[in-house]
Amino acid sequence: MEMDGVEDSVNSAYVPVALHPHMSEDEEAEGQGPDVDRAPLLPKHPTGPLAVRHSPEDSYCMVYAIFFLMGIGSLLPWNFFITAKQYWLFKLSNGSDPAGHIEPRSDLSDYFESYLAIASTVPSVLCLILNYLLINRLSPDVRILSSLFVILVVFIVTTVMVKVDVSGCISQFFTGTMASVALVSGASNLFSGSMFGISGHFPMRISQALISGQAMGGTISAVASVLDLAVAKDVTDSAFFYFLTADMFILLCIIMYLILPKLVYSRYYMLASSCTSPGALSEGTLPHEDTDGLRASAGTVPPLRPILRKTWVLGLCVFYVFYVSIMVFPAVSSGIQSVHKDTGSPWTNTYFVPLTSFFLYNVADFCGRQATFWLQVPGPTSRWLPTLVVLRTILIPLLMFCNYQPRDHFHTVLFTHDLFPVIFTCLLGISNGYLGTLPMIYGPKVVPQELAEATGVVMSFFLTLGLALGSAFSVIIVHCI
Repeated sequence: MEMDGVEDSVNSAYVPVALHPHMSEDEEAEGQGPDVDRAPLLPKHPTGPLAVRHSPEDSYCMVYAIFFLMGIGSLLPWNFFITAKQYWLFKLSNGSDPAGHIEPRSDLSDYFESYLAIASTVPSVLCLILNYLLINRLSPDVRILSSLFVILVVFIVTTVMVKVDVSGCISQFFTGTMASVALVSGASNLFSGSMFGISGHFPMRISQALISGQAMGGTISAVASVLDLAVAKDVTDSAFFYFLTADMFILLCIIMYLILPKLVYSRYYMLASSCTSPGALSEGTLPHEDTDGLRASAGTVPPLRPILRKTWVLGLCVFYVFYVSIMVFPAVSSGIQSVHKDTGSPWTNTYFVPLTSFFLYNVADFCGRQATFWLQVPGPTSRWLPTLVVLRTILIPLLMFCNYQPRDHFHTVLFTHDLFPVIFTCLLGISNGYLGTLPMIYGPKVVPQELAEATGVVMSFFLTLGLALGSAFSVIIVHCI
């Protein structure tokens, strides 16, 4: 299985590199060296000044750290919503027990994670389509900063609502929460899609930093949730400081993004991208050169067909990885309870779900994403990549037959030890991180440089589409159990 435009000689040790559309096969083969990731992403005949031909160093890894931070910020809002399970159970109950011990069953509380997943992923798909259409119409600064400000405002409102008594209007609170989730998720995906597009102009390590940061966002939210449960006196105090942490982190993302263009390393690669931008390329293209329809003039929509022709296999891999993950996390995994819950210990009653579901998954996810910094196997044309992606499907029934509660249809629990959900959740997380990151960082490197930003947005679209469809099926799975 291979993609058009990627040479047969590319093996599983492939190190992605941006290739000029007019490079010969021999020139492409010469670009497979171990240091190719640090090569400047410039066209064969640079149109910019001589200074841009000499790549500067990323001093103190500042640009890497900022992209890592942006990755945290892109998924932090959603992770903060899903890991505050005790708070949502309290708010969606009669609100009479701030200690959070009373959890009366209701449709809203039983299937809250599934509803939240749908509310977050469906508008995300629409926003990523909008992002693709706006690539050549609005600058990344406008798209990114406006998205961050929307997220910040919604989270400030969410923080304030923690202290508001909604026991008399639970349905209205639920509707407002879903609307907030939809708004935040749409803005977050506009933000992350734009950041993926920008990272396509940089060496692959920067794209990897962004993706690893996303997993760290989940880890931070899980750790914050556990700490708040341990320190706060009741669930409202815990949630207040929890969401306040998110407010401060989003504000930090805004500040760091404003610093990014002031760094020499990032200015160099953004200048390099301007040398291959649609306008610059059309001006510098010789009359006899064949552009193969890959370039779009400024203000127009980037061509989609050449991107899909080169990345459709990678896109489907991204789609299916996150489709499987969101089907069981968090809708199923957060419902798996300790088989010793009746003992009444803090571990089985309070900390089991936050630690075994959210914390372990996010740590494993982060480890899987971080592993791609050192190891990039299988390669973009290897048949093993889609094969491994499909094999993850087995994790769905494995988690379903752990001690998920309540069980209304399938009453049999096959895995009756607390160690099983720990193992399955770790496998789900590490495979999601590794197999989801590889195609994401390969995508912008197997297309001509002028399509790198648009390709980053397209790969984000596949990711979000997988989350959207997977979240819809997660509702079905939860109802079937």
